[in-house]
Amino acid sequence: VGAAEQNLIGVAAGLGLTGYTVFAYGIATFATMRPFEFIRNDVAATNASVIVVGTGAGLCYHEAQLTHHAVEDIALMRMIPNMTVVCPADPIEAVWATRALAHRRKPAYLRLGKRGEPVLYAKPPKLTLGKASVLRHGNDCAIIATGNIVYNCLKASELLRELHIDAEVVSMHTVKPLDGDYLHNAAKRYPLIVTVEEHLTAGGLGGAVSELVSESSPVRVLHMGITDRFIHEVGSQEYLREQIGLTPEQIAKNIRIALKQV
Repeated sequence: VGAAEQNLIGVAAGLGLTGYTVFAYGIATFATMRPFEFIRNDVAATNASVIVVGTGAGLCYHEAQLTHHAVEDIALMRMIPNMTVVCPADPIEAVWATRALAHRRKPAYLRLGKRGEPVLYAKPPKLTLGKASVLRHGNDCAIIATGNIVYNCLKASELLRELHIDAEVVSMHTVKPLDGDYLHNAAKRYPLIVTVEEHLTAGGLGGAVSELVSESSPVRVLHMGITDRFIHEVGSQEYLREQIGLTPEQIAKNIRIALKQV
């Protein structure tokens, strides 16, 4: 349909309601924000078999500047009833999520990176929608991340191990529905839960985790992501991550400081 995202979702909804499983693909900012009303009314409210695919998650389109920064999309999509929200961390999770959502035949948002994300799994994992994937077990705190920033969290955990801090690293690929069993257990096991996302801290993974664990656990949750601001800086994705505090070194430093305070 060309650069006409509202029309894209309208066509997708019509096909989804007549028996097809539809992948409606676009740059994440435009695939979610421009047709938001159409996703809500035509896809989610009718329970149509449409998977909205947003590419360029977070700051992947760094060279295109803030118009292309997909940093509100998780919050927008997870607030819509009937919507499943999946943010793969690497190519293996992306292939699995595509197949899983196609077989599910329900409304969903699939949030992808752009290109070149490293593979995080040494062997084929057993993944399930709504269940956290533990990439590294630990005893001192839990780092819960979603999307391609998970790689930086693994690197941060290596830096923390050099300081004798044993951090568990989790790919929370399904932001909605969240894995409540894992989160409630983590709140009992650790004095600190850390959420990391290349997304605004308001309304994203961190907000979802806090909403869930606050119902039953007094554990401290440290949110790492983009604070309440637009990113006007220009540079590579790694440069922008440095500006917002999401390099492995910055993640490790903030966790080390937070652990001293609990």
